[in-house]
Amino acid sequence: MDPGLNIKHSDCRAAGSLQTTSGIDLANAESISIPLLYLGLDRFSQLFLAPVSVNFARNEDYSVGHAAMKTTDSVWKDDKLARRYLEGVRGAIPQAREQLVVMLQLLGTRRRPVRRFLDLGCGDGILGRTILSAYPKARGIFVDFSPPMLAACRQRLRRCRRPTTVLELDYGEAGWQDAMRPYAPFDAVVSGFSMHHQSDVRKRQLYREIFDLLAPGGWFINLEHVAPAGPVTHALFEQGMIENIWRLHQRQGRSLSRAAVRRHFVRRKDRQANILAPVEAQCAWLRRIGFADVDCYLKLHELAVFGGRRSRTV
Repeated sequence: MDPGLNIKHSDCRAAGSLQTTSGIDLANAESISIPLLYLGLDRFSQLFLAPVSVNFARNEDYSVGHAAMKTTDSVWKDDKLARRYLEGVRGAIPQAREQLVVMLQLLGTRRRPVRRFLDLGCGDGILGRTILSAYPKARGIFVDFSPPMLAACRQRLRRCRRPTTVLELDYGEAGWQDAMRPYAPFDAVVSGFSMHHQSDVRKRQLYREIFDLLAPGGWFINLEHVAPAGPVTHALFEQGMIENIWRLHQRQGRSLSRAAVRRHFVRRKDRQANILAPVEAQCAWLRRIGFADVDCYLKLHELAVFGGRRSRTV
């Protein structure tokens, strides 16, 4: 068995939250059908379809409308917002553990163990800490532009006792990769729910910059919020997130109703910072850059794990 899958046995205690998946698993059809049976289809449509305003995916050449959108991700520098996400939302992401397992499975296809990796837009470092739990000898570089997220990252990394570097850096700005060159090339560059705050033009540029930082055979793996193909997909995503957040809050002893959780989720400050692109389009961008083995390796509604590797012959 790949040792990277024995996450709960790692001595990197910060990864202990991976032992169980918080919230319901939407891969389980029963967890979707229960709310529908209670609400009825008409009520379901009123709750989850009517208020939606989303640009839905069409094809691999999707770019109109998002190409030059101005980023508004500075909201993530707000301490209150960052804390609310880490404590009350992140643990409710459906299939969170499965996403991390897929990431480790992809890294396990390498001929050699991961020795050096970059966690880009690291938040509290959950992806990088997972890699460290599987590859104890690896050196991790953790990068984010949000001071409160970096503070949480540093706090959790203290428990790992691994050689790590934490940097405050905005990869949305041109030239960010110059600060990475002393640490490159990387065996892996990973990112979790971060790059969807960039315009489509910037995403494509960023993927090219990441390609140049990878060692031959190195993987780029993106756990990402992607554009839905239509309103049903979007409705199921919102329904699942709201239900999971409510259940998480119940376990934490909070008394918010489902309706209150929904209001907070739909009206949250960071919603306007989302610039979603279809996973099919993003995989096409990676192929054009030169990534090999590009695929979407896991997808549930608007959540996807996709990426590719730099060919060993490049």
